[in-house]
Amino acid sequence: MASALSDTRTQVAQIYDNQPKYVCAQCSASIALQDELISKAFSGRDGRGYLMHSASNVKLGAKEERPLLTGVHTVADVFCLGCNDRIGWYYHSASEHSQKYKEGKYLLEKERIIKDNAWTLNE
Repeated sequence: MASALSDTRTQVAQIYDNQPKYVCAQCSASIALQDELISKAFSGRDGRGYLMHSASNVKLGAKEERPLLTGVHTVADVFCLGCNDRIGWYYHSASEHSQKYKEGKYLLEKERIIKDNAWTLNE
């Protein structure tokens, strides 16, 4: 996986055409299908966050132990491939048994992504 600081703009895949998705608020790279949403009831660093099954056009930073509202988790920051903006984090592991369901999931910060419904007007 690319380092968080490397220039990866040329690696952005044009995916999810005409499908409801979330895109990066900074550069509009496709990040996740709306169908991948698990919950909107999460908190990110800068406000609300969305727990997602998967994400595309992202790269992970270094793993670190981070104390979060629900306990200590091993996470890695998630960066957009298009602009290197930090858009959330990836849950590698959780120390609390009740939090294990987050492992392998992405927390995307609401303020860093935009909902694109892919609506078109028929003329």
